[in-house]
Amino acid sequence: MIQEYEPESAAGPAGGTTTGTTTGSGTAPDAGSGSGSGSGTESDTEPEATRRESGTAESSRANRGWWDRNADEYQTEHGTFLGDDRFVWCPEGLDEVEAELLGPQESLRGLDVLEIGAGAAQCSRWLAAQGARPVALDLSHRQLQHALRIAQDRPTGFPLVQADAGQLPFLDGSFDLACSAYGAIPFVADPVGVFREVRRVLRPGGRWVFSVTHPVRWAFPDEPGPEGLSVASSYFDRTPYVEQDEEGRAVYVEHHRTVGDRVRDVVAGGFRLVDVVEPEWPAWNSQVWGGWSPLRGKLIPGTAIFVCVRED
Repeated sequence: MIQEYEPESAAGPAGGTTTGTTTGSGTAPDAGSGSGSGSGTESDTEPEATRRESGTAESSRANRGWWDRNADEYQTEHGTFLGDDRFVWCPEGLDEVEAELLGPQESLRGLDVLEIGAGAAQCSRWLAAQGARPVALDLSHRQLQHALRIAQDRPTGFPLVQADAGQLPFLDGSFDLACSAYGAIPFVADPVGVFREVRRVLRPGGRWVFSVTHPVRWAFPDEPGPEGLSVASSYFDRTPYVEQDEEGRAVYVEHHRTVGDRVRDVVAGGFRLVDVVEPEWPAWNSQVWGGWSPLRGKLIPGTAIFVCVRED
């Protein structure tokens, strides 16, 4: 069962439930990254890729539709790499078993954990296996249906919630940890607002860890081969990447922030930044994932993971 919350009716700081939420998107290091994702629209006409402003409502609507349309293809293409019950942070293949960015595995038992942008809830399934009590939240209903599909032969053991990351339908202090592997944050126009919501639902001392496309990648074409190794645009251009239909309606939106912007956003959201992890491309990983590839991964970072703590 998927619990659904529309942004207009999502509970505010004093309300909500302890089992539901909406996120900004699924786990998605495959779409956009500043140079084109090839979204599957309902029209036969390919969307136009451009750089223009896109606010909170338009970004949320566009990305919800994109993920509902493309969830099947995404899970078919990347499901094997992600696994059914692994916690993979990024296309580089960094696994939480090795990274322990949420803390030692044994410390997760009994903790309430919110996964934002859960996709098919692979990470939440791993967390549940460690004895944690996860809630998997995603903006896309179709992505969460894949979570139900994977769990057909076994109970999910945790709630699946469709909601928006900017309006989390949870009580204050509901969770010990929050995490997001390429979910929501790259796709929202107001990351500080999302961070403040995450802080609100975390208990004091709670850890918030999220991975995003490394900001430096926005200066390069989103191509896995040699053509993706030459700077093509300004790293400092924060104009969102937008794919739009023939009538100018956004069907996919991704937002760029510099490294400095991300740090300032974390602080403005009420967190202390503990670490920034830039995973190196491992020798065992031969997979090409969109613009992520062994060639580029050996030369420039593809992912940045921010480890944050709510102190009070």
